[in-house]
Amino acid sequence: MTTSNNREVDPAIRAELGRLRESIDNIDAAVVHMLAERFKCTQQVGHLKAAHQLPAADPNREAEQIARLRRLAESANLDPAFAEKLLNFVIAEVIRHHERIAEDTLNSGKPPVN
Repeated sequence: MTTSNNREVDPAIRAELGRLRESIDNIDAAVVHMLAERFKCTQQVGHLKAAHQLPAADPNREAEQIARLRRLAESANLDPAFAEKLLNFVIAEVIRHHERIAEDTLNSGKPPVN
């Protein structure tokens, strides 16, 4: 392995870099799978909301979740502002899904399938 300035990298360093990158790849895979599970649950919430004509967004719940995630981030030594940005991104996607489910339910005239 060479660096951008064409300097050879010690094989031990290259091995350690490979080991760390493999761990990062595994963590990334776990994050993706956890997000997929989270979205499965939020889809069910969206169907329940649509069936009972509840709004897609719940600002009180969102504020509670943001505060909770900020506390979790602090205890994990993760930047709480970063954690909040990530959760806001996820929440926006969930709301978009809930709006689509509600629209599909309204347009079909049938109750949503859980």
